[in-house]
Amino acid sequence: MSIWYYADAERQRQGPFSGEELTGQFRDGRITPETLVWRDGLSEWQRLHDFVDELNLKDGHGADDNALPAAEPVASTADASPDASPYAPPMAIVAAEESFVAGHEVVHIGFWKRAAALFIDSMVVGFAYYIVMFIGMLVVGVGAFTMIGNDSTAGGAALVGMMGLIYLLYPVVSAAYYAGFESSSKQATLGKMAVGIKVVDRDGRRLSLKHALGRWLSAGLNYLTLYIGYLMAAFTDRKRGLHDMVAGTLVVDRWAYTAHPQWQVRGLGTVAKVILIVMGVLYGLMFLAIGAAILIPMAMQNQ
Repeated sequence: MSIWYYADAERQRQGPFSGEELTGQFRDGRITPETLVWRDGLSEWQRLHDFVDELNLKDGHGADDNALPAAEPVASTADASPDASPYAPPMAIVAAEESFVAGHEVVHIGFWKRAAALFIDSMVVGFAYYIVMFIGMLVVGVGAFTMIGNDSTAGGAALVGMMGLIYLLYPVVSAAYYAGFESSSKQATLGKMAVGIKVVDRDGRRLSLKHALGRWLSAGLNYLTLYIGYLMAAFTDRKRGLHDMVAGTLVVDRWAYTAHPQWQVRGLGTVAKVILIVMGVLYGLMFLAIGAAILIPMAMQNQ
């Protein structure tokens, strides 16, 4: 016997139910053909409408109905609920562009949730950078030492090239990561997906690759303003950072501008809270270490 679950309007998983119990929920009007359901064996959440035959729902959703109404196309919703499949890790799946829906309330994302996403993204970009740098240095370094043995001038040029690789590789990796992910169908980097947010243009639509690259370049202004540009997301209208204002972008909940705006989350969410706690601990330890490195030698000199 299959065990079923369904996602309610608040994205909470309800169940488990037997097939007969789920059918009863449908006939009582508690769920509709568009309700997202899941059972063991499915790779993602699907509409109840897709299981008409399996659940014997052809008797209808009322006295006069003989079949379920045709369903309108909706976006892939592999994680319609934060808990989704009890066996699968949560994933932030964003509605595809063809399901864009305007005219509903939009939850704009403020500073702290964006900070949690940025922390994850910084770790990912840093990890990717060191991997690519290691491979690049290995290749260039071997070539440089080979050239040094034959031609010192060529070897010196190769070493200069290796230093250039070290300094220029990070922005290349960063640009490819942010622009690539934010212009993808997910509209979000891995960090943004983890906390359930995405990047859109002023009209709520998906960014082009060129637009996403422009947003990445605009983020450099935040460093020139000593991070004040990032802090602007805490108090500006529509929670925009300096780079959002320059690039004409918004950061919103992953369910904004979709067919399910009621699923937007206003609070931080569990993932963002955990990441912020980890950030606080790590930065606290870093400042303690710096303080100890300064104070301990001073104390030893005064003895």
